[in-house]
Amino acid sequence: MKSLLIMLMTTVLLLTACAPTFDKQEEVVQETEETNEKAIIPRYNISESYYRTILPFKPGEARGLVVRNLQTRLDITEFETGLMRIAQESFSSDQYFYQEGQKISKETIESWLNRKMSPAQLQEDNKKEAENLGLNPIFEYNANSEESYETQMSKSPIYLAHMLEHNYLIKNKDGKVELGGVVIGLALNSVQYFNLPDDQGGYPREVKIDTDVLKKEGKRIAEEVLARLRTMDELKNVPIVIALFEQEEISSIAPGNFIAKTGVINKGNRIDKWEDVNEEYHFFPSTAATNAYREDAVMFTNFKTDIDEFFPNYTGVIGRGFYKNEELYQLTIEIPMQFYGKAEVIGFTQFITGEVMEHFPDYFSLQVYVSSENGPESIIVRNAGEEEPFVHIYN
Repeated sequence: MKSLLIMLMTTVLLLTACAPTFDKQEEVVQETEETNEKAIIPRYNISESYYRTILPFKPGEARGLVVRNLQTRLDITEFETGLMRIAQESFSSDQYFYQEGQKISKETIESWLNRKMSPAQLQEDNKKEAENLGLNPIFEYNANSEESYETQMSKSPIYLAHMLEHNYLIKNKDGKVELGGVVIGLALNSVQYFNLPDDQGGYPREVKIDTDVLKKEGKRIAEEVLARLRTMDELKNVPIVIALFEQEEISSIAPGNFIAKTGVINKGNRIDKWEDVNEEYHFFPSTAATNAYREDAVMFTNFKTDIDEFFPNYTGVIGRGFYKNEELYQLTIEIPMQFYGKAEVIGFTQFITGEVMEHFPDYFSLQVYVSSENGPESIIVRNAGEEEPFVHIYN
């Protein structure tokens, strides 16, 4: 009981320390090309890792396309949140405010995601060259070629899967908020999926696209995207950042990752410099994680072994590590359990908290989610650099 009281008191203190200051929300004017609109800046930012979002919330012009165009929910989440992470390197979250992309329409993005059409295809579809906006390469199957359909397709895959726009607003000297920067994410296919023609069986096929090839093609596409954005009046002189995201194959249990980015392009339509982005995900336990980061794999295994020894009714421990520049940046652990009462949840959470402090150093962020068939049971969170974690047990 004494241990439980101490833990609950610690939780209350941590919650008090993290509680927001409920100052009055700030009302500002948002300047656009057409009009000046009233907007609200939220009173509180829950974390430096997030941007405050201008209210009322405005859905993006291309809202919903990302769900249709990316392979997995993991890729969708990482593409969106990772793009914000990249944005923070150029547009700090304490000065800029987030808004979903408002400048590039859904119809425009859809047309850019198409394949480029050959003159013969344009004529066949009765289209003009001005409508030929696809950023993916031309594909014309030559039935008389000695190369198979699969070989021809593998030489001209669809590289660009999706394009995502983020707008970042900032206060000007008059106290109004205006567009201060745009970040564009280009999601690229690591695997090309297609079906053979009906006369060849119609079987599904897939072709792996090498990362170096993908990076080269992504940079080519980015140059064209930038040139097109600069033709839009509202984006002629706005700072723009472009990042390339390599989405994983459909069967992957880990999300894709960003592979390259530009710096801030203040003016003009040329990209002078690219930076490689060294990020990756690994799941624990797995052979891939052990081969890549053996010390981290051993650390996770020791944590898991202690749980095996003292709590035989758990159903498994799964970890997902996020690495930046080959260093563990964040570890998320999920522990599903079969519980028979709240006291057992409390005891197990106390045990896990101690194991977290014993096995995992504090140079990376850590989240542990304990759940049962009834839903979430408890959560343990420790940010990088903190000695003791925040613990919460759900009622």
